Amino acid sequence: MSERNDDKQSAADAAKPGSATAGIGQSSTAAALEGGAQNIPAGPLGGRTQLEVVATRHGMFGAGESGDTSGFGGLVTTVALPPASERPYGGWFDEAVDILVELLAEQGLDPDAVIERVVVDRGELTLFIAREYIVTVCRNLRDDQDLRFELCLGVSGVHYPGDVGRELHAVYHLMSVTHRHNLRLEVAAPDADPHVPSVIDVYPGNDWHERETWDLMGIVFDGHPSLARTAMPDDWVGHPQRKDYPLGGIPVEYKGAVIPPPDTRRSYS
Repeated sequence: MSERNDDKQSAADAAKPGSATAGIGQSSTAAALEGGAQNIPAGPLGGRTQLEVVATRHGMFGAGESGDTSGFGGLVTTVALPPASERPYGGWFDEAVDILVELLAEQGLDPDAVIERVVVDRGELTLFIAREYIVTVCRNLRDDQDLRFELCLGVSGVHYPGDVGRELHAVYHLMSVTHRHNLRLEVAAPDADPHVPSVIDVYPGNDWHERETWDLMGIVFDGHPSLARTAMPDDWVGHPQRKDYPLGGIPVEYKGAVIPPPDTRRSYS
């Protein structure tokens, strides 16, 4: 019986973060950093991928200047982007990229200047496109008979403050109803020049998606006919879903009790 208990204890010790490398006395910070690495994009089976680490987030929500009432202030999460993938990409990915490259070359464009990198991660294909070519790429993906990405499910924004010079990302999810394929396009722009061409001439359904992304993230879609706010008041200052936006808040009252705004609460971390 004692041997079985010893085996259970050994298995439990082996499952602890850092047990294989850090040994006895590993600090909580080191364990958190190691645990946070589990959230980075997946690499190839049987190998390690050199990832582009753009930030390390501390706490549950990344807010560092105001009170953290969640109790998760000790969490450490690595924010990383997957690198360019090598061929073969697998499945239909190679053929789709080859067709797009051929179409761009026929139009007198340098495919290497248009497509910044091709990423295959977790079985999904993402093309990073130089922002000035996003409309051209979307039109080719929609109109070519062998690609036929007729549907754009919208555009969303992501803010990576640590990705210097490329802080704002616009992400487009495309679907080919004809071929039953899904594709992601990603465009980056700097905080200092947050402009990306509008694609509503190609995908009219992106009208309100671009408005919402501008409202909450501050990406300006050039050529949009009516880039007005959708969620915030017209006179609102700033874009509240950016990572550097002040947490702020208003007091909430119920049954005689008052909950103060998040930026004035006590920190429990």
